[in-house]
Amino acid sequence: MNDKKGSFKPIFIVLLASMLIALFWNSVPLIKNSVHTVLDPSAGALLNWNLTWGMFIIVFILTAITTVIQKYATDQESLKELKKEQKLLQEEMKKYKDDPAKLMELQKKSFAFIPQTMKLSMRGAAFTGIPLILFFRWFMDVFTVLESPKFFGFFSWFWFYLIFTLIFSSIFRKVFKVV
Repeated sequence: MNDKKGSFKPIFIVLLASMLIALFWNSVPLIKNSVHTVLDPSAGALLNWNLTWGMFIIVFILTAITTVIQKYATDQESLKELKKEQKLLQEEMKKYKDDPAKLMELQKKSFAFIPQTMKLSMRGAAFTGIPLILFFRWFMDVFTVLESPKFFGFFSWFWFYLIFTLIFSSIFRKVFKVV
């Protein structure tokens, strides 16, 4: 984990830990109570102040933090190079769209980029995966108690989170120049 080249091992560890957290959330009170002890006075205070604006601020902060982690936890130069190579390959594939044999050969080359790209880009998930799972479980508890309020009259907390994360993420990725 010292270099930014990436490995699937941390991702599997985070996935396993995330599944365990989700599985034991209600049956191991220490997990749930610890998270509530930290988030109720901070994020919970924002939601109590104003549900929509509080959620907006929470999503903004979480997205900013995950974007910064993504930038500094990954090898951005290698990712840029891979993306450039993929783009050139896509352009070449367009040239040979009428030649199935050549197109198949180029598609095989294209598939070879997938594991490399995943290894490089997923390293940030090793740092953000568990905190985000804890937040999601906390959101589920909070919004269940609040009887599933609707944001803007029709969005559940999940859709609000997802849509604004996508919006903020695209903005932060441009600002922080994250690949």
